[in-house]
Amino acid sequence: MKNSSMDVTRRGALVQLLVLPALAGMLAVGATAVARADARVDLKYQSTPKGDQKCSGCVLFAPGKTPKDDGTCKIIAGDISPNGWCTAFAKAPN
Repeated sequence: MKNSSMDVTRRGALVQLLVLPALAGMLAVGATAVARADARVDLKYQSTPKGDQKCSGCVLFAPGKTPKDDGTCKIIAGDISPNGWCTAFAKAPN
């Protein structure tokens, strides 16, 4: 008696070994992007400073081309104002 569930073609094996893990990786990247987008709301990001705390003085901030240009953040997606602030603010060492 032939058990068809045990018949594996070379192509089927390659799909399982290569394509499926790649798809899983793409899904993980997509989930990370969604989490970063939600971080803007969750971390109460605002485009104005809070007292003397502002993004340009935070360890998570990557500056733009000039000090006045928007930069990026390691945990919040999209453009970030150097004068912005969020609850994840962590003062950069001098």
